[in-house]
Amino acid sequence: MLTTRFVTGAPNWLDVGTSDLDGATSFYGALFGWRFRSAGPEAGGYGFFELDGRIVAGGMRTTAEQGPPSWTVYFQVPDARSAAEASERAHGGVLVQPMDVMDQGTMAILTDRAGVPFGIWQPGRRAGLDAAGETGALCWVELHTADVAAAAAYYRAVLGLETSAVPFPGGSYTCVNPAGEGEEAMFGGVVPLADDPADKDAGWLPYLAVEDADAVVARTAELGGTVRVPATDIEGVGRIARLADPYGAEFAVLRPRPRQA
Repeated sequence: MLTTRFVTGAPNWLDVGTSDLDGATSFYGALFGWRFRSAGPEAGGYGFFELDGRIVAGGMRTTAEQGPPSWTVYFQVPDARSAAEASERAHGGVLVQPMDVMDQGTMAILTDRAGVPFGIWQPGRRAGLDAAGETGALCWVELHTADVAAAAAYYRAVLGLETSAVPFPGGSYTCVNPAGEGEEAMFGGVVPLADDPADKDAGWLPYLAVEDADAVVARTAELGGTVRVPATDIEGVGRIARLADPYGAEFAVLRPRPRQA
């Protein structure tokens, strides 16, 4: 599970680009209790989703030319420019060149070998999210891709990520952790597209921790969102569901299995 002890290669930021920021604010506010706060006139409309005064995600309005509404996961790097260069060497790409965000840090948007976009964040004054791994916040991320081996090689080259196979009902699951941090630092997984009938395209899927996955599924439908995969128990993990907001941005929720004493 994620924590705010951010290390190189770990997710440290999350934001949504949407065609209707007011509508998204209303949706996520009703679903998770988030409140939206503008980052100010100099931020170009960007702002923060907060829960109990702590930042759990960012958000902004995007145009059709920038792509459909979606969530972007960002990973911590010590040097954004070096990571962008590494992406190109590893046969990925750079959608948005590294740019300084005032004195907060340096960001860029990269693409992996399959064209999947993701963000990188080199901390300045801001290390990352204020909350992670707890109810209402990012707790896990998952890459859905056609070629697990190629993806693992790319993210190892660019972010230093390590992968390992974990026994799972019906087979195994490829887990991801930062280099040298071991199993305790696992923050996500890699899933073959062919194994998930809900998948249409490759991409990173953020998971948000919830107390009651079934209630969140029902509320999503009431608020005009879409239930991609209904609440399902995963042995040894918890109860998960895959959803989309009213504008099409996909995310998942997880009620973690209670820890054993």
